[in-house]
Amino acid sequence: MFLLTLLSAGIQAQQVEYVDDEACGCELVFVDGIQTTTDGSLFGFKRADGTIITPNRYRFVDKFHGDYCKVYLDYNKCGLIDRDGNEVLPCIYNELDYPAEGRILVVRDGHYGYTDLKGNIVIEPQYLLAGTFHDGLAPIQIIIDTYFTACSFIDTLGHQILPAIYETVQPFNEGYAPVMRYQRWGLIDQSGKEVLTIRYEQITNNADGIFFAGDTAGMALFDYSFKPLTPFVYTWTTGLCEGRIGVRKGGKYGFLDVHGHEVIPCIYDEAGMFCNGRTVVAIDGHYGIIDTNGSIILPLEYDDRTPHGDKYVYHDGLALVEKNGKLGYVDLAGKLVIPMYFDQAFHFTEGLACTRFNGRWGYIDTTGAIFVPHIFDHASPFEWGRAEVIYNGNVSKMDRRGKCVKNCKDIIAWRNWKE
Repeated sequence: MFLLTLLSAGIQAQQVEYVDDEACGCELVFVDGIQTTTDGSLFGFKRADGTIITPNRYRFVDKFHGDYCKVYLDYNKCGLIDRDGNEVLPCIYNELDYPAEGRILVVRDGHYGYTDLKGNIVIEPQYLLAGTFHDGLAPIQIIIDTYFTACSFIDTLGHQILPAIYETVQPFNEGYAPVMRYQRWGLIDQSGKEVLTIRYEQITNNADGIFFAGDTAGMALFDYSFKPLTPFVYTWTTGLCEGRIGVRKGGKYGFLDVHGHEVIPCIYDEAGMFCNGRTVVAIDGHYGIIDTNGSIILPLEYDDRTPHGDKYVYHDGLALVEKNGKLGYVDLAGKLVIPMYFDQAFHFTEGLACTRFNGRWGYIDTTGAIFVPHIFDHASPFEWGRAEVIYNGNVSKMDRRGKCVKNCKDIIAWRNWKE
């Protein structure tokens, strides 16, 4: 059978706004202009101007994803509301997914079906399993008899377009879908034609026009010519990122281009994925950074001993690096721009990084200047304009200006934390 994952479709970056509420002496968090409210046991939503979207009536709620939000009256009673609080789907479903291609996947009494965006049942819940629509088609699993199930695909009206002859299927992507028969994988097009013969023990998702197929001894890279671009020698792969695909051969890591050329040889004990034209690599426990051509940007003479941070990955143009138990930051050219004198540190978020010096935590900016002194018991990276800090055992919150905005009574004065 295929794996069903209920995922949010078409989610965009969310705007977060914090507003101080003098009535409760606290801060309110508005995501895309909507705040979750609660009376302690039930949840609802309101807008920043105080307008009630829906009263506190739901046992559980998700955050809004675009125009919709999943809500629950109970563990097994799920529905969907819009940004005005209107019920798109009543809370009568065991589970549901966010809309995809004009259809909402719903589960009722253990069976899967679909509604339209007005909540009308378009395809009755009848399938043992089902997935969301991609390329106008959705994977389904049906019962053949007492002992057997099989998988196929339906269109948005519920017409089964192919015979149910597959043991497992994955969604269509760019016109092709991986399918399994007799414990072997291949690819079909939307007519059901085998464009890649069903004979491989394993296959990766066909994305960006490329994929790997093969067996446990080795896989090869394919494109939509459906002929191997490489020998069947790779036992681990990543997706395509910045024109490079991470692979493992003979226990060592390297990188291919989209044509299957091994542009960075498999010589590394560890390797990451490219970001900003850079990735981390390691040999014999020594870490460094290379570019997409394999040129050494940061020599392989650094460590990875402390638990914090996202080391050797660039954030805000800087990467956290470590040597001999101390941490600092290098730029895209591999130049050490913030010296290595921190005991612990995190990568930069929102232009700031929390660092530990002489046993205390504080914050620096991307020039290495102290933004908030190292006075805290502990500190966390900024997210959505807020960071949590612990001072004298008490948890407080600070904003991006360095001002305390929550639980401030025990905070000492520095910068503009104290009015």
